[in-house]
Amino acid sequence: MAARKVIITCAITGSVHTPSMSPYLPVTPDEIAQQAIEAAEAGAAILHLHARNPENGRPSADPAVFLQFLPRIRQATDAVINISTGGSSLMSLDDRLAAALTARPEMCSLNMGSMNFGIYPLAKPGMEWQHEWEPQLLEATRGAIFKNTFADIEDILKRLGEGCGTRFEFECYDVGHLYTLKHFYDRGLVKGPLFIQFVMGILGGIGADPDNLIHMKHIADKLFGGDYRFSVLAAGRQQMPLATMAATMGGHVRVGLEDNLYLGRGELATSNAEQVRRIRNILEALSLEIATPDEARVMLELKGAGEVAF
Repeated sequence: MAARKVIITCAITGSVHTPSMSPYLPVTPDEIAQQAIEAAEAGAAILHLHARNPENGRPSADPAVFLQFLPRIRQATDAVINISTGGSSLMSLDDRLAAALTARPEMCSLNMGSMNFGIYPLAKPGMEWQHEWEPQLLEATRGAIFKNTFADIEDILKRLGEGCGTRFEFECYDVGHLYTLKHFYDRGLVKGPLFIQFVMGILGGIGADPDNLIHMKHIADKLFGGDYRFSVLAAGRQQMPLATMAATMGGHVRVGLEDNLYLGRGELATSNAEQVRRIRNILEALSLEIATPDEARVMLELKGAGEVAF
């Protein structure tokens, strides 16, 4: 029997961690492009991308910043490029969609509900900050809600899905998000095969716990049968353990400095590629094969790299 193919997604920079937390977090377009290319070379089939202000590292929704690295990544790799529609809880919906609507990528992430998204505990007492915005942004999440209403989701599905032919990484931070996705599935607004990312370990969402992963998969099986693929994103130190568990359960995996800055206890990852190589070694030791970008395109029924606008 042929070995099963596992898709590795690498989330390159995100909007959770800040430059003061790690010198290896890519911030400038050059750094994001370089680390994305290296991650693809290491085995990532999908690159999940955010942008940052090149001057100070603050999360940015500016399409002009995205376009400083998107074409370079596409020219250097055949990886599937996945642009965030999450951005930051402090951005408006139009801001969050601007880059994706400009670039018309093969994939975008789509958070399946409004939620508390608390990253303020990352501001540890006594930390030395490079930029004034860093502790301010983290603390702002104590009183902010990440807003993705039913109307917002409908808007994203229409403008990006119907309008651009983009498929989605449906980010489900809790069990209720699976039922929200089922609502849109039943209405015919999303079609299989769905690509569901179980997001675990964010304060405000489901905990990064093996029992929770088993439960999330059980509910997804009940709701979607065989018409979905799942991947697991575990924030922080549970990244590798739960990714490994997901792979043994028939799923796919996501790693990257957006989700976890470390390679092991007390050891900062020096690059995204380092994390990709680590999970690839684990998967191959389990006799699983790594999906190529084109194999991922077939599995997820993507439109193809030739249909993007960058």
